[in-house]
Amino acid sequence: MSKGKLSEITSRFLKKELEPIKSSDLYAYFRPIQSRQDTEVQIDGKRVLMFGSNSYLGLTTDARIIEASQQALSKYGTGCAGSRFLNGTLDIHVELEEQLADYVGKEAAVLFSTGFQSNLGPLSCLTGRNDYILLDDRNHASLIDGSRLSFSKVIKYAHNDMDDLRSKISRLPEDSFKLIATDGIFSMEGDIVKLPELVQVAEEYDAAILCDDAHSLGVIGERGAGTASHFGLTDKVDLIMGTFSKSLASLGGFVAADKDTIEFLKHKARSLMFSASMTPASVASTLKALEIIRTEPEHMERLWANTHYAKKLLLESGFDLGATESPILPIFVRNNEKTYIVTKMLQEYGVFVNPVVAPAVPAEESLIRFSLMATHSFAQIEEAVEKMTKVFQSLEIERAVI
Repeated sequence: MSKGKLSEITSRFLKKELEPIKSSDLYAYFRPIQSRQDTEVQIDGKRVLMFGSNSYLGLTTDARIIEASQQALSKYGTGCAGSRFLNGTLDIHVELEEQLADYVGKEAAVLFSTGFQSNLGPLSCLTGRNDYILLDDRNHASLIDGSRLSFSKVIKYAHNDMDDLRSKISRLPEDSFKLIATDGIFSMEGDIVKLPELVQVAEEYDAAILCDDAHSLGVIGERGAGTASHFGLTDKVDLIMGTFSKSLASLGGFVAADKDTIEFLKHKARSLMFSASMTPASVASTLKALEIIRTEPEHMERLWANTHYAKKLLLESGFDLGATESPILPIFVRNNEKTYIVTKMLQEYGVFVNPVVAPAVPAEESLIRFSLMATHSFAQIEEAVEKMTKVFQSLEIERAVI
């Protein structure tokens, strides 16, 4: 019976959701890349411009980071064979934690093996049965799943709507612990959390704040230190979370906070205690990337020069970019099927972008996620915009009115 139910569940998904897309030859996921994650990649032996990467500073191919990773492999081996809690702590883990805490302006930090785990850890253990977690309804899935693992009550508020947040938090018991969790830069829309207003609400109702800086580190703030730094509110944000798989050119994540909170997480966060620790190569890569970001501001400057140039060209060409404020440029198609068609046609023309469709977003908000890297050239941006314009015109997709 159980096997039959399992087959029923998987078959229903395959037949209703997956097979229609695959049979129409519009499937756009798990595309094998045969080269480094750079501004140009090889797919099926062909040159493709990469505008679907989260490597905002373009450091994944930096020779200094590759060398640091190789040296760590030689010294420490390929893995730690255990969790940080037991045998898996190396001296470079501790060094990276100290560097990160200093970077984002907090007393201490703790490393997790992935960014996803970095949100699961605190959200699953900091609140209890009589407490509340408040989430922006466009938060990353890791924040949502972390809140589901807690025993507390979870409340969503409308995207970046501080009036809705105030309305909902005002109804909660005064003596309950309240944790507001939000993205810093929202990963699909590209807009930035209204942190000054959020801080006002948190102070008014005695709530703590967790800010997910996965897409903010290396992008905004002093030397790329993230959202709280960007607004000058580091002391008002209780927990700062970040990942290494984007600007920091590696794999893993961290949470930074006051010393007591970090000590608590080290002994209560199950996604830390029961997961193998970051590999030595990943730690060394992150350390070197962090050093580069802090000492070479030109990478972030180039990222923003590219962002402004791409945004200018796209708006002049009539594309609807929503409310983006970052190197994440959402190009709205507002039709699921056409979003897949655009993605396929662009790859055939040599441009890699990511489709974002329902249920990830409402069908009327389906979009192409176009993201910039510091290492893109203006010529590459021009080529991509020209090809996107031709595709949208050929499909008669309505664009924004200039």
